[in-house]
Amino acid sequence: MNIKSLLLGSAAALIAVSGARAADAVTVAEPEPAEYVKICDVYGSGYFYIPGTETCLRIGGYIRYDIGVGDVGSFDGAKSFDHEDGDEQSTFYKNTRFTLKTWTGQETELGTLKTYTETRFNFGNRNGYGAFTTGGDPIGNAAGNKNVSLNFAWIQLGGLRVGKDESAFDTFIGYAGNVIQDTLVPYGDFDTNVVQYYFDAGNGFSAVVSLEEGSGVKGTIDSYVPHVVGGLKWTQGWGAISGVVAYDSNYEEVAGKVRLDVNINDAFSLFGMVGYGTDDNLSDPTWAIPGNGGVPGVQGRGFYKQWGGNWAWWAGGTYKFNEKTSFNLQVSGDDDKNYGVAANVAYDVVPGFTVTAEVDWAHDGKFGQADNYNWTGADKKNSVGGLLRFQRSF
Repeated sequence: MNIKSLLLGSAAALIAVSGARAADAVTVAEPEPAEYVKICDVYGSGYFYIPGTETCLRIGGYIRYDIGVGDVGSFDGAKSFDHEDGDEQSTFYKNTRFTLKTWTGQETELGTLKTYTETRFNFGNRNGYGAFTTGGDPIGNAAGNKNVSLNFAWIQLGGLRVGKDESAFDTFIGYAGNVIQDTLVPYGDFDTNVVQYYFDAGNGFSAVVSLEEGSGVKGTIDSYVPHVVGGLKWTQGWGAISGVVAYDSNYEEVAGKVRLDVNINDAFSLFGMVGYGTDDNLSDPTWAIPGNGGVPGVQGRGFYKQWGGNWAWWAGGTYKFNEKTSFNLQVSGDDDKNYGVAANVAYDVVPGFTVTAEVDWAHDGKFGQADNYNWTGADKKNSVGGLLRFQRSF
């Protein structure tokens, strides 16, 4: 029995040693911790931390497809020329746009450091008239890639913002209605470099002061003196009252707008806006009408006072039938008896995908001033058009 026990014990010891050696032969490395992207909900949904930093980033944008028909003055139609006989004729206005947006945010000892960029890429034909070859033969209104535009690229630390923006004359007070063609009667120019300061009192009152460069041949400042915009706003649960005043340093003219927004209930909201601007020095032509041989358009419009005459008005509202469907309306007019009406129905097919059908009407009160073309390029006193828009936002 002793010999048998000794043999069994020796065998067990050999098996244990062999098993230990076998285990030592296969070495499995422990997994290293992965650096996953972390959600950042400080600035809203969609933000995440850039790995290795304290900066939160959001990437978004939209893809849009527009189909427009009608008169050019409604901004929905387009003109072309028959390739065989050169006769002028109407055609679709079509445009596809890809817009890329980025937002960043980071908390610092001087406040929140934010950036925003928006870049647009477009393909399609153009509103208005077709082009001509050097020999004078019409070539129609060819579709193609259009200029890439940098619409926003600004840095903001606390209340100080610098960079490419749209004028505070429009952004602070709100643009106009929730329609596509909200500039049938224009309410101000947009693109500009800015140095701005925003102040939020925290009780509904806010203010802005903006030094702006302007853009375009007539709108860009012609000296070291900037355009200046100032605004005040009071926002409450029922809506808001806001106002802006702008000084055009090129022509030493002043323009202003006052706006009232009212929330009737969760489904129904209204707005009204009036503008007034001086035009004593706005005496030179501002635009040449496309396809009209360079004939200048109407006079008396500056970078801020884009409407005709001294005063103008805009009004409208939005009614939400349900969570998916809304109706939007805007009416407008100015001192030169230019009028516009735009109405649409927007339907959210699924979250992030909206189809909008709009009808537009424009009336030119100064018809005949520039060789039978108004400032929009229309060749009619009354212009009617329609636009169908498909947009996927992300």
